[in-house]
Amino acid sequence: MYSYFVVAIVASCLTQQTKGFVVPDYFDFQVESQDAKITAPELAIKYGYRAETHKVQTEDGYLLELHRITGSGSTAYDKRLPPILLMHGLLTSSADWLLIGPGNGLAYHLSDLGYDVWLGNARGNRYCRSHASWTPNMVKFWDFSWHEIGVYDLPAIIDHVLETTGKQRLHYIGHSQGTTTFFVMASERPEYSEKVILMQALAPVAYMKNIGSPLLRYLVKYLGAIETMIDFFGLGEFKPIPSVLLELAKLICPTSQSNNLCLNVMFLLAGANPDQIDPVMVPIILGHIPAGSSTKQLVHFGQEVLSGQFRRYDYGKVKNLYEYGQAEPPAYNLTRVTTPVVLHYGANDYMAHVDDVRRLATQLPNLLESHLIELDLFNHMDFLFAKDAVKLLYNDLVNNVEKYTDRGN
Repeated sequence: MYSYFVVAIVASCLTQQTKGFVVPDYFDFQVESQDAKITAPELAIKYGYRAETHKVQTEDGYLLELHRITGSGSTAYDKRLPPILLMHGLLTSSADWLLIGPGNGLAYHLSDLGYDVWLGNARGNRYCRSHASWTPNMVKFWDFSWHEIGVYDLPAIIDHVLETTGKQRLHYIGHSQGTTTFFVMASERPEYSEKVILMQALAPVAYMKNIGSPLLRYLVKYLGAIETMIDFFGLGEFKPIPSVLLELAKLICPTSQSNNLCLNVMFLLAGANPDQIDPVMVPIILGHIPAGSSTKQLVHFGQEVLSGQFRRYDYGKVKNLYEYGQAEPPAYNLTRVTTPVVLHYGANDYMAHVDDVRRLATQLPNLLESHLIELDLFNHMDFLFAKDAVKLLYNDLVNNVEKYTDRGN
């Protein structure tokens, strides 16, 4: 089936040892193999930042772990500024915003500028495997898609951040699925649009008709068989890479760019841009990605590719009648997304195709800007890991935050 076929390829390819590597000049920190093995808060603390861990329970009982960066050294965040919430994509976690290190990672960059930075985690990843009544060994624990993340997780996270900080509103920056879930939340629970000053979408994913990955386009043809196998065998969880496969991958991934199978698989899924990522970062990234999810999340995205629509999970005509009162899943009403939105997208992003992003842009009633990154090969991973991300993207993010921030908020 498509999800496990992909993870089998990636898990057997995507890691290598860092010992003896030469660190490129653009890194302001020393890459170490330990970075692949420690948690997101431990990463921040290791590089001199203060980190907090917060626990939040959703309305439907999932227990989420949030991470907060409150400054470094003797420097604290500016309490006059609104908090900024960063939300990760599919199969990833709060670590996304930290892996490339101080001076480059977005969470560090925002913290250095005096912002109170919050890193969200969605149900099912390595930090959010608890529920008030269920355990991850239960099939029903994994019976969720990104719809539930948007309807339950994001509201709980936003409420906790605002309650903790005493602020009325926050800035939201999401990557990939972190944009999908925001659009779900704003469509299904539009009252939360008022709690967000500005939403900046990195690699925005709503429509996926034109997905560029040849591997995923091939596999999605078999989505029906995949769903049947998932249901029959109760395969609700998409697990993180097991340590034994990480060790095996060390033997088959060379350190050179041209022969690096790890990078080639990543490029096949996300788009190729070899000049913006160095092989030295691959083992660090893949110590944290995939971070786990439900298989239903992946199937839901596969349905978006086939249908060309942005709509709720498709259970089939009979069950749809029971769940929704109609044969087809209802579409999300994007006209209810009243939060000011800025879209940032790349021309070589296989997951968030230019045509799909532009279609999304036509349906957002409060779109402020649609920003095409000024690098032709900018891909889905580059939003997080590109060596020039600060210059190509993050400076624009900060300018937008500052433009729409009232220091008295």
